[in-house]
Amino acid sequence: MYGLTKPVAATEFTRLPERFRKPGRTSWGDANAVGQVLDSFLEGPSFDRDGNLYVTDIPFGRVFRISPRGDWTLVTEYDGWPNGLKIHKDGRIFITDYKRGIVLLDPATGKVTPLIETRGSESFKGVNDLFFAANGDLYFTDQGQTGLHDPTGRVYRYDTTGKLTMLVGTVPSPNGLVMNKSENVLYVGVTRGNAVWRLPLMADGAASKVGLFIQMSGGHAGPDGMALDQEGGLVIAHPSTTAWRFDHLGRPTHHVDCGDDIYCTNVAFSGRDLYLVVSRQSARIASGTILKATMLVAGKPMFSHA
Repeated sequence: MYGLTKPVAATEFTRLPERFRKPGRTSWGDANAVGQVLDSFLEGPSFDRDGNLYVTDIPFGRVFRISPRGDWTLVTEYDGWPNGLKIHKDGRIFITDYKRGIVLLDPATGKVTPLIETRGSESFKGVNDLFFAANGDLYFTDQGQTGLHDPTGRVYRYDTTGKLTMLVGTVPSPNGLVMNKSENVLYVGVTRGNAVWRLPLMADGAASKVGLFIQMSGGHAGPDGMALDQEGGLVIAHPSTTAWRFDHLGRPTHHVDCGDDIYCTNVAFSGRDLYLVVSRQSARIASGTILKATMLVAGKPMFSHA
């Protein structure tokens, strides 16, 4: 099936400067990167209104801002494992922190403050990624170490009144998530199931008739971060096999061609330009590299509801 897709070329946009690299063992890396020595593990790409790209560095508790020219600035370094990052329409930065839950980042001062630390006095398994609906509701995944051996990953909604609701609690490793154009379906990347699930949302906000939308194959890990384009196409980061585009019916149309065994963990649009985060070293591309590919369809604007 993938052989029918059209390739889209990718080039290097920028990479983490050497002065910010910290080679070493970390407790996060021991559990989530098979004990590898890491100098970074970038995630959570998200653009602000000025065209700056924010990324997180999970094992070292850092958030960087990358200018449109590719210059890097360290925004904050703190005691946490920041993973997903999204910028609210009011400018606040929300982060899913594997260690600390949902936190807020002030980009001017670098101060990190807790927002959602527990649910019913219980800690999360390890939150992963997040997405804002047009009405301001926040959706996020709680992945932890779940997988086919332990299909208890969760997907939550945190609405604008402060109510936290678990939509589903039987996912084998929920990761990236994004809504369809009508915002009545939530797509969730299920990493260890190598699939994307479809969560239809009922009038009362509950998920019902949850189903399998796309079954992928291959790679060293399943779907990770995702982004939607203006035609309702779904772009999926698939570590080891780059990124794929599927149309609104789940049919594969394009793949980003940047070589074999590229550990791409997340994607973000700026117009038609798709930015891909390469988190781990490969034979061709260094860890901490941001690639850029020009797609045929522009991404769905994150701030259309401002």
